[in-house]
Parts: sequence; C-alpha cells; structure tokens
Amino acid sequence: MLTALGWSGAANHVSRTAGLSAMVRSWEERFGARVLRLGPDRLDLSVAAPPQDVRHAAEVAAEHWTFCPDRIMQDTGSLTAYAQEIRGRRSWSFWWE
Repeated sequence: MLTALGWSGAANHVSRTAGLSAMVRSWEERFGARVLRLGPDRLDLSVAAPPQDVRHAAEVAAEHWTFCPDRIMQDTGSLTAYAQEIRGRRSWSFWWE
C-alpha cells in the first residue's frame, strides 16, 4: 500500500519502498495494523491485535528493528526493552533520521 500511495521511502534508511510496503502489508494481515500517519521520515500505525506474550513480542521487535533500526536503537536502546514496550501496545510508531 505504501508504494501504491507514492511514498518515497524512509528518509536516510532505504530508497526502495517495496520491502517496507510488504512488511506493513504483513502487519496489516497479522495484527490488523492500519496506517494513521505517513511522511518521508515517519510512519504511525494503529494495531488491533498486538503481540501479547514475551516470545511473540521479541519476534515482532526483531521485524521492527529490520524495518526501522533508529526507532529501537536511538529511542529504546535494545531489542529486549523494545519488545517489552510493544507487548500489548495498540500503536506502533517509526521514524528515520
């Protein structure tokens, strides 16, 4: 969907949007994610069915790190802390510097 909207990509992360768009599509299917805000350096999603258990949250956190490493490393500091943060959380925000 992001590519179809003409999104130019995550600023300073990747220039091609196809992979990021496919990941968001996967989150739409698995977690009921919906785009709330989209810009050249930001993406905010609402999440209907976020991961609830520790292991699943850790797996999703690894996907988020691949999608947007700045969000984890500069904001939360570690995958473990980030996994705890997104467990049960109904919104996910990503930003790229």
